[in-house]
Amino acid sequence: MTKRDFYEVLDLSKDATENDIKKAYRKLAMEFHPDRNAGSKEAEEKFKEASEAYEVLKDPQKRQRYDQFGHSGLKGGLGGFGGGFDFDVGDALRTFMSDFGFGDIFGGRGSNRGDRQRRGRDLQLQLRLTLEEISSGVEKKIKLKKMILCDVCDGRGGQSITTCLQCQGSGEVRQVSQSILGQFVNIAPCPRCHGGGTILKDPCNNCGGEGRIKGEKLITVDIPAGVSSGNYISVRGEGNVGPNGGPSGDAIIVIDEAEHEHFERHGDDILYHLPLSFTQVALGAEIEVPTLDGKSKLSIQAGTQVNKILRMRSKGIARLHGHGRGDQLVRIVVWTPTKLSANDKKLLLELAKSEHLNPPKNDRGFLGKIREAIF
Repeated sequence: MTKRDFYEVLDLSKDATENDIKKAYRKLAMEFHPDRNAGSKEAEEKFKEASEAYEVLKDPQKRQRYDQFGHSGLKGGLGGFGGGFDFDVGDALRTFMSDFGFGDIFGGRGSNRGDRQRRGRDLQLQLRLTLEEISSGVEKKIKLKKMILCDVCDGRGGQSITTCLQCQGSGEVRQVSQSILGQFVNIAPCPRCHGGGTILKDPCNNCGGEGRIKGEKLITVDIPAGVSSGNYISVRGEGNVGPNGGPSGDAIIVIDEAEHEHFERHGDDILYHLPLSFTQVALGAEIEVPTLDGKSKLSIQAGTQVNKILRMRSKGIARLHGHGRGDQLVRIVVWTPTKLSANDKKLLLELAKSEHLNPPKNDRGFLGKIREAIF
């Protein structure tokens, strides 16, 4: 099933503010909440759809990815862009409850212990790529230094763990408040166990009771063709492990484009400055020039002028969304020798006498033509 545009789901324009996004989501969530539409599969799907749209658009980084790459920017399988979403009704309910603080107002839905565990921090690092790698796409192995699960206590933090008596293991306490609209029940983390539901009496000596230690992991990341400096790839779940068995954050790989010895990048095109001798531009020549795919022949027409730009079609950078490649632009530069033999000078002086080797005296140029038109 094709996903609808997230802005369309929330009935918003692309320049919507953070407040606009929150208001639009709240309205739809209240309308289609499962506890107000018991048994309605259609309402549940609309609630999930609105919650997923809100989860992306409320986050500046996810929104930027979505605006730039669309839904493909959120799928880990397509070059790793975005965090990837497998959004179910439980995720939708947690999004709604955490952002609007409704707790059990719709009928006592609480989160399980795993939901209360703190997520690990994201890990960010730069990945330098050559133009050749950017043009074709590349698979990279990256070593991450991060917090990993403690292999002694398996993330539990210790061996002697007892159920918290204050919350009876739920990790939550209910707070009842009264308003003009009636009684509201809010859910808050248990102050004794800090939402974990358990009390640790015998901390693990290896991790100090945190359930995680410093470590390394080698991951493989697929870089799609056509990325640019500043683009980033989020690999879901490859960041730091959360404390006490909490879920891992993401690894955010920021692309850094290495300077090339031959080419300058201009969007999807690349520019190469081709040095030629006077005789080559005057008489014409067949020249081999470097490209991102290796050497390629380029025909230089007789009488080619300095700074003329020749275009080699589809020799540039592959476009990010897979629609062909840019071009390679070749700027003609005439190389001037700095060391001449006596014979070289004699030959050049003879050539200099030819009227065909000097600019025409009546060549007014662009400014001259303007003056003539005005006066």
